[in-house]
Amino acid sequence: MNFVVVGAGAWGTAFALHLARAGHAVALAPRRPEQAKVLATTRENFDYLPGLPLPPGVAIVAELGLALPGADVVFLACPAQALRETCGRVGAALPAGGRLKIVLSLAKGLELGTHLRPSEVIAAALPEFLVGALSGPTNAGEVARGLPAAMVLATARADDCALEVQAAISGATLRVYTSGDLAGVEFGGCLKNIYAIAAGCCDGLKLGDNTKAALLTRALAEMVRVGVALGAKAETFYGLSGFGDLVATCHGGWSRNREFGQRLGEGQRVGELIAHRKTVVEGYQTTASFAELCAAKKIGAPILREMHAILFEGQPPAAALAALMGRGLKRETTVPFVEGQPNA
Repeated sequence: MNFVVVGAGAWGTAFALHLARAGHAVALAPRRPEQAKVLATTRENFDYLPGLPLPPGVAIVAELGLALPGADVVFLACPAQALRETCGRVGAALPAGGRLKIVLSLAKGLELGTHLRPSEVIAAALPEFLVGALSGPTNAGEVARGLPAAMVLATARADDCALEVQAAISGATLRVYTSGDLAGVEFGGCLKNIYAIAAGCCDGLKLGDNTKAALLTRALAEMVRVGVALGAKAETFYGLSGFGDLVATCHGGWSRNREFGQRLGEGQRVGELIAHRKTVVEGYQTTASFAELCAAKKIGAPILREMHAILFEGQPPAAALAALMGRGLKRETTVPFVEGQPNA
């Protein structure tokens, strides 16, 4: 199959390397022309994925119009807040009567203002194509080096095309499962970034393993509660795009969201950390979107609420911990969500 990956950050570059290793024709299309020029010249992404040369099988294209005519599948590997603009560029560059079948998101975040999931943004901008998302516990550097990983591919509807893509991108180093719960897969990928910031705060405060284990356990329960209230299936959050991604992102030394939270726990200010970053911390804006959603729908999400207070209201991480520990005592339950009850 012919693939186009739009966006040449660490994850877009890593996935292009994986596709080339699997023997597919791959065009990597950076969102900035100047980055395309550098990658084409140096054949290495020094800014986002240094030390891993781009093989001849990865073509670098500066203009989408040169890559899209032969594409069967397009992966969008851009930040969630840039997704609508990127879809517009893809739509403008698509040829009439092309062979493109499916557009898949690699993004993990909700669009600010609309609170739409990535696949919903894509579907609104490119309604003629099957849309979906590929998610799971995948560190870009490890995937780029060919270390074993597993992911889940979810689409808006059952379609043979999804099975073709599953077979095409699976292999010795990547096992791909399919899911019909697109909302659950995307919500899991979004929410885990929020809890990874919280886990980082625990690391920065040097609270120890007991605290972090308790946080992740309650974070998973909260993920299920929030996701089910928003229309997802509970079981999805116990899979790769939920629990799997939560564990990897909250523990990985490579995790941008966890590292961001650690710096907050060590006493650095949110504004300074955001202003001086080259890479995007998706959990930051995602916290704002989910806090608004949960407030509007009256969904109990105490960890998320405290993270919003840290990120947007100036609350110290230690104070958020005290607020969580001082909540009213209750019975632990395995029921993730009961209609009409916050169950927090």
